[in-house]
Amino acid sequence: MVRPALEVADIFRGHGPAWRQANAGHVSLGQLKVMSAIERCRTAALGGHVARCEDCAYTTIAYNSCRNRHCPKCQGAAARAWLAERQAELLPVPYFHVVFTLPAAIADIASQNKAVVYDLLFRAAAETVLTIAADPKHLGARIGITAVLHTWGSMMTHHPHVHMIVPGGGISLDGSRWVSCRPRFFLPVPVFSKLFRRLMLQKLLAAHKAGQLQFFGQHAHLAAREAFAVHLAPLRRLKWYVYSKPPFGGPEVVLAYLSRYTHRVAISNRRLIAFDENGVTFSYKDYRADGRAQYKVMTLATDEFIRRFLSHVLPKGFHRIRHYGLFARSPCADNIARARELLAVPEPQGEPTDADVTDPHEPPTLSDPCPCCGGRMIIIETFARGYQPSTTTGPIRIDTS
Repeated sequence: MVRPALEVADIFRGHGPAWRQANAGHVSLGQLKVMSAIERCRTAALGGHVARCEDCAYTTIAYNSCRNRHCPKCQGAAARAWLAERQAELLPVPYFHVVFTLPAAIADIASQNKAVVYDLLFRAAAETVLTIAADPKHLGARIGITAVLHTWGSMMTHHPHVHMIVPGGGISLDGSRWVSCRPRFFLPVPVFSKLFRRLMLQKLLAAHKAGQLQFFGQHAHLAAREAFAVHLAPLRRLKWYVYSKPPFGGPEVVLAYLSRYTHRVAISNRRLIAFDENGVTFSYKDYRADGRAQYKVMTLATDEFIRRFLSHVLPKGFHRIRHYGLFARSPCADNIARARELLAVPEPQGEPTDADVTDPHEPPTLSDPCPCCGGRMIIIETFARGYQPSTTTGPIRIDTS
């Protein structure tokens, strides 16, 4: 993999110390840990290994990843591992992509109550889809949902929304048959929007009554129950944004598409263009231009860029990928087996893993072949955090990508 010319890590290393000092007391421990992890990712600070080709002796040093879920470098491998686990759950039916978005007035509340409001967003969106799907007037079936939380827009502003990947059908309520939705049509979006609005407002009011919400600064007055009710009242008359895309081309396309959503971060390294005295320049999609997405470029002051990036750090222990209905974790395997039985399709055959075919007495190898000759790359040395490898003979490439 070719290392991008500019990375978020470069910005954090170059301006992070000054930013932390200027914002001391206003940055959470979680945000500081994310900064530190990204700064140290793929450097000697985390240790690594040395690999050498068996045939041509090409040698490379690879430093360990931080594996932080907010790190732009670490999401590719995490996505591939996650998708491999999902492979057995795919069904040979059309899949739909549904998006639930919070109005700006609630997004402002969410920025001060991330764990509570993001959880309510998940629950309201999932309850909406499961309820409408189970209604005999619509589908009359139990369906499965994989939901992913995104909290950002293309310009890294706060824009919480949930992406859902849903199969186009489900198991009938009596469990006797598979019920398919109409071709290229999942469920009515206007019905989704109204029920989602009602459920989300109900849950917010209940959370406020239970004392689960906190308010600061310009929103401090919302701590009063009447003021909070007045703040939410206009939202009952607005149309809430729910979007349903046409079905995918097939289960394999679903996996490729899903990987672009499950492990995204606020901005990828490939969107970065420049980092200089003017700030950070990056590309973004403008969805407001003529109703179509257009790629544009913007520059933010470095302080503001870092602030926006860190504003999307999730609370510790918060799960941003969740499964509902048939895909709920405990009964998922049984539900998938029953769905395959009703669809009359065989269970997928598992492929042998590296553990099945590797001799434990042989040195560990890398999955990628030698870039010079295609030979097998063998790990000849590992080194701990803060140390450098002792292997220094011959030409050595350092891989920090």
